[in-house]
Amino acid sequence: MGNFLANGNLFFLLAFLAIVYFFFLRPQNKQKKEMQSMLDDIKKGDKLVTAGGIHGKVFRNDGDIIVLEIDTNTKMKVETSSISLEMTKKAREAKKAELIK
Repeated sequence: MGNFLANGNLFFLLAFLAIVYFFFLRPQNKQKKEMQSMLDDIKKGDKLVTAGGIHGKVFRNDGDIIVLEIDTNTKMKVETSSISLEMTKKAREAKKAELIK
């Protein structure tokens, strides 16, 4: 054990673990929390994009299943796990940024 510490291998091991944590694990956890927060905040009228690229407006949110209104009188059920982007907040943020300029 003394030889392991004497060669400085412990320092490199700890440095490697810190790099893995700060560059891989921490950003992934942050992204997962943001996605979960976005899914929890979905309400009727929000515009969404599914992972398959289908654009629609939320007609009803039943927890794990969201009913999207794709067109007039055209509705589709999708799993919340297939939602990839929430367009309503992005549009509001873009409009707010445009007003600030």
